[in-house]
Amino acid sequence: MSGRRGTAAVQVLLIVLVALNLRPAVAAVGPLLTEIRDDLGLSGTAAGALTTLPLAFFGAYGLLAAFLRRAPRGETLLVAAMGLLVAGLLLRLVPVTPALFAGSLVAGIAISIGNVAVPAIIKRDHPGRIPLVTAIYTVAICGGASLSSGVVVPVQRALDATWRLPLALLAVPAALAGLCWLPRARRGAPGGPVPAGGSSRRMAARVWRSGLAWQVTAFMGLQSLLAYVVLGWLPTICQDRGMPETSAGYALGLTAMIQAVGALAVPALARRFADQRPIVVVSVALCLAGFAGIAWAPLATVWLWAVVLGLAQGALFATALALLGLRAHDAQAAAQLSGMAQGVGYVIAALGPLLLGALHDATGGWDVPMTAVLAVTAALAVPGWAAGRDRTVGAPTPPEPECAAPTRTH
Repeated sequence: MSGRRGTAAVQVLLIVLVALNLRPAVAAVGPLLTEIRDDLGLSGTAAGALTTLPLAFFGAYGLLAAFLRRAPRGETLLVAAMGLLVAGLLLRLVPVTPALFAGSLVAGIAISIGNVAVPAIIKRDHPGRIPLVTAIYTVAICGGASLSSGVVVPVQRALDATWRLPLALLAVPAALAGLCWLPRARRGAPGGPVPAGGSSRRMAARVWRSGLAWQVTAFMGLQSLLAYVVLGWLPTICQDRGMPETSAGYALGLTAMIQAVGALAVPALARRFADQRPIVVVSVALCLAGFAGIAWAPLATVWLWAVVLGLAQGALFATALALLGLRAHDAQAAAQLSGMAQGVGYVIAALGPLLLGALHDATGGWDVPMTAVLAVTAALAVPGWAAGRDRTVGAPTPPEPECAAPTRTH
């Protein structure tokens, strides 16, 4: 028993190593963006594209996976993802502007591969602990983003370097994660051959035709859209309400930090309910309160609403990732559902900050944009309620029974 627990702990640790590398390539750019703009003479639009370009490709591999006749093993995908991520990060060292954008694009594609592979591995290796392992995975993703954004400037100053070096140093933990997964990729997956049900394309066809899969996808997309809105606009909203720039940044940092608490609450709540619908309802209610408080409550209470919003979004993110395994019949279905939900979902999510900015420009204030955000948050409960029911997608279709020969009567 202790040996099994030790093996499971090592497997979870390997997942954490990958998760820690799935956001720093994007999160570390923000603190250095002003210096990057000044150094390269980028316009505001170009600087914005530098941070949104990889986000737009977070689901790229998920869309491709549906067309593969037989998908690679999860271990192989993670080694490839980390290798591609290292290449993208090192590409930023090339002292020309196109290389910076190309590196960001490559990093986004690498992250998309990891995004799809990990939920399928969790489904295969930890079928009885999907909410717990997914919560740990979620916390590691958030932790990697927070840590990288917090240390990139101190590292730059300590090394007395340009902005390129600290961004390139992010390749070191990515390479370490890839090397740690390499023996498992070479050894092969412990689960043996692909489960019954046919090729990857046939499984993709079953998943993409499933109403349940589209409900999971809508939930993933809308909760990611709200997360991108917070990431892109929360400090600006707070500043426009009269909060100092530094304090507005701290409000965003507080929300990001508290997301870990919300994510870890999901497995504890999951043990109390038969399915995930109560978690969805509570999380959406908290999210509504958090957004409304940020927008219209007295400015002194923003810190409280930042905590509420962080709890809600951490729980929503962990629930969305857990649904990729919980609603899948097996690991093969989980891989296709993960690809579909994240491939389509991140395209939906990328529209959020753009549409919010357009509404703000059109109305000259935040009342209409934040009312729209509340409407999207309320709408999130609809696919969340449907996806939270205890059902699965991707089960093989049972063969039709042969018709018995007609009985002759004399």
